[in-house]
Amino acid sequence: MTRREQSRPSRTLRPSRQSRWQVTGWTAGLAAALATAVAGATPAASAEVLPDPRPLGAKVFQGWAFDTCHAPSLATLRAWNSSRYRAVGVYYGGRGRACASQPNLTVSWMRGVKSMKWRVLPIFVGSQAPCVRSANKKHVPIGSKPFSQGRAEGKDAVARAKALSLKKRSALYLDMEAYDLTKTSCAAKTLSFIRGWNREVRSRGFFPGFYSSAESGVRHLEQARRAGVHDLPSAMWFARWKGKPSLYGEPTLAKSAWNPHRRIHQYKGNVDVTHGGRKLRIDRNKVDAPVAIIK
Repeated sequence: MTRREQSRPSRTLRPSRQSRWQVTGWTAGLAAALATAVAGATPAASAEVLPDPRPLGAKVFQGWAFDTCHAPSLATLRAWNSSRYRAVGVYYGGRGRACASQPNLTVSWMRGVKSMKWRVLPIFVGSQAPCVRSANKKHVPIGSKPFSQGRAEGKDAVARAKALSLKKRSALYLDMEAYDLTKTSCAAKTLSFIRGWNREVRSRGFFPGFYSSAESGVRHLEQARRAGVHDLPSAMWFARWKGKPSLYGEPTLAKSAWNPHRRIHQYKGNVDVTHGGRKLRIDRNKVDAPVAIIK
């Protein structure tokens, strides 16, 4: 989801009319087939309205956030107190993470962030779809047992979150870079992995969130939701770079989907911004969703 992942060019959010038709028609058919294969999935499930996550223990942040390659220093965040941003996305784990070196990302950093009243959006970049569009992500494909692999990586995501002093009911966001929905076996494998990750993270007391392109993974999961597929994420972080944020106007999502307080819109990326004399290259986000809860 970042320029450091070098996958932005593959996330073109203005496909041709033909490709839109192919993606929409194909995903509807795949999701319907998957719904009948998932135990307990029924068409009625697609109409389910999710509850407000706050009574369930989530800490919801409403406002502006940025994500960047390396977790910025506390001094930089202090300088950025002059900005409108009050939440930061950090890449804290996953075998697909490009920025594995995170010298600032420690328990003391988390607590320092908390003391300054910043919020944290933890991002886990795990295995990627075999049909991922980014060449830089093809070396970490989902394997032959996607659901169990998803559960294993979900377990790792929770363990790494706990090691950074994150409490239960924190949100953890799985980053799935753009992939080719027209390749049915690949898309089915990817959805199985995502569902396994979500189930494991949720079973361990955390809120599983999901990040992807609005025209790729987000469209895919919305089709699955409408078909009644279970084990979907608790919060949706969608990338559509169109200049202005629109949390509840995203065309690929029904207005009732991932609502209330369950959405993040990444509306612009790869921008250089300076506050308090500290410059960062960031992606811009509007947030109405659960964040990390730091001990």
